[in-house]
Amino acid sequence: MLEQIAEIAISLLILLGGAFALIGSWGLVRLPSLMTRLHGPTKATTLGVGGTLIASMVYFPVYEGHFSAHELLIALFLFIAAPITANMIAKAHLHRQGNGIDPNPADDIREGLPEPRIWATFRKP
Repeated sequence: MLEQIAEIAISLLILLGGAFALIGSWGLVRLPSLMTRLHGPTKATTLGVGGTLIASMVYFPVYEGHFSAHELLIALFLFIAAPITANMIAKAHLHRQGNGIDPNPADDIREGLPEPRIWATFRKP
């Protein structure tokens, strides 16, 4: 009985993880600008990989009889590193563009962004 419940939970987590990874990858390809494309891999794909790792964390204790912390460590690293990486990419993009930003018709930003604050971009006053 426990194995059947675990099998259903593992299957659902893998399907959910695969769906999130697919949606995140599709967003990475289809969204128009760099700033909007950051959402695909940092949010949806991170949840997709997290779901797959949680499924692996359930599988090994139930079917193999031992717990391994590898999946937990990978998930923690991923959930910590993805937002930091996205923040650094966004800041580098803002610095590269100067005061402007790549035009995105969906944003209604044509003339560029307003002057960024000092704390947000490490510019000297």
